[in-house]
Amino acid sequence: MATVSHAAPARRGGTAGRILRLNWIGGTFGWIWLLIVMLPIYWIVVTSLKTQANYFTTNPFAPPSDPTLASYRTVLENQFVQYFVNSVIVTVGAIVPAVAISFMAAYAIVRGTGIRLLRMTNSLFLLGLAIPLQAVIIPVYLIIIRLQLYDTLLAIILPSIAFAIPLSVLVLSNFIRDVPNELFESMRVDGATEWTTLWRLALPLTRPALVTVTIYNALGIWNGFLLPLILTQSPGTRTMPLALWTFQGQFGVDVPAIAASVTLTTLPIMLMYAIGRRQLLSGLTAGFGK
Repeated sequence: MATVSHAAPARRGGTAGRILRLNWIGGTFGWIWLLIVMLPIYWIVVTSLKTQANYFTTNPFAPPSDPTLASYRTVLENQFVQYFVNSVIVTVGAIVPAVAISFMAAYAIVRGTGIRLLRMTNSLFLLGLAIPLQAVIIPVYLIIIRLQLYDTLLAIILPSIAFAIPLSVLVLSNFIRDVPNELFESMRVDGATEWTTLWRLALPLTRPALVTVTIYNALGIWNGFLLPLILTQSPGTRTMPLALWTFQGQFGVDVPAIAASVTLTTLPIMLMYAIGRRQLLSGLTAGFGK
C-alpha cells in the first residue's frame, strides 16, 4: 500500500510538470502571435500621427517626436463623415431586418418540425451558406439595374440582408432548439398564441444568440467592399471600405493620411468587437457545435 501511495503522487507530479511545460510553450507562442498582430496596428496609429515629411525622414516604427492630428483633419475635410454615415445606414438598415427575419424563420423551423415545407425552407437556408457572393454578383447587379436601384444605398442593403440570413437562421435555430419544450407547452396551456410565445419566451431566452448574429453580420457588412464597388458609382453613396480605396488614390503619396483614414475606419469595428467579443465567440461555438 505504501508503494502504491508513493507512486501515484509521483505520476501526478510528472503529469502536472508536463502540462506546466506545455502551458509555458503555448503562452510563449501566444505572446509572439499577439506581437505579430499588434505590430501593424501600432504602425498605422503611429504613422497617422506623423507629418508626411516626418514619415520619410524617421524610422517608420519610431513614435513621432512632434505628434500632430493634421492627417486626421485632412481626412475629415474630404467627405469622410459622409462615408461614415453611409456605412452606418447600410449596416443598420441591413442588420435590423435580417436579424428579425432570421429570428422568426428560425422559430418557425424549430417549432414547426412536422411541416414539410418548413424543412425544405431550412434546407434552402443552409444551401445559401454554400453560395459565395462572388459567384452571384453579376445576377445581383442585373437585378439591381432592373429594379432601378443602382447607385443607391438600398442597392447595398438588400443583398446584404439576403446574405446575412442563412448563417443567422442556423445559429438562432440551434439556440431556440435548446429551449425546453415544457416552457412552450406551458405558454400554450396559458392560452398564449405562437406570436406571443415568440416575443415573450423565445426572444428573451435567445438574446445572446441575437447579439452574436448581430455583431457578426455587422462586422461583415461594415467591411463589405464588393457590393459597394459594383452597385454604386457616385461619391455620395460610397461606404467606408470603398472610401479607403478612394483615399489611397487621392493621397497616393500621403501615407499618414491613408493611415489616419484606416484608423478612423477600424475604430468602430474594434469597439463593436470589444463589447460583444464574449457573446460572439460563445454564440458561434454553440451554433456550430450542435
